[in-house]
Amino acid sequence: MQIRFKIILFCLVSLAFIGCDRYTKQLAKDHLMNYPDISYFHNTIRLEYAENTGAALSLGDSLPKAVSFWVLSMMPLALMLVLLVYFIRKANELSRIKIICLALIFAGGMGNLIDRIFFDRHVTDFMNIGIQNLRTGIFNVADVCITAGAIGMVFFFRKQKNSDPILE
Repeated sequence: MQIRFKIILFCLVSLAFIGCDRYTKQLAKDHLMNYPDISYFHNTIRLEYAENTGAALSLGDSLPKAVSFWVLSMMPLALMLVLLVYFIRKANELSRIKIICLALIFAGGMGNLIDRIFFDRHVTDFMNIGIQNLRTGIFNVADVCITAGAIGMVFFFRKQKNSDPILE
């Protein structure tokens, strides 16, 4: 596969999922903020509006604003730039599935960074999954992208003795 196609693939996947994240966050603001939670499948899936100024599970929520800016905005931005540089330098060696995994992580990171930078550290979260009291934290599409990309990296970035042409 040509490097130009790989770069286009990375950009299209990233932009598609950043757009999906922004759109769903706006839907959450329009339809969930100041409204009761919405429940599906006997409360297995719950849609509820929350704003998070910390990282996952509100870690770092109580950090001073200046520290929070550097730790939760600038450090992740630097990591996204490192990931972008890594992709550009290794694009020739990466399979399509690996490019998609990296693009998912990039899109998720940028989706949450957009909230942190443009909405005064407030990241919109709105999904919660669980059974009775065993529940996830409240999350968003960007979080799903990061998680899916990371799981894909663990799965597909392993050295494989027999390369599967479907994954290449």
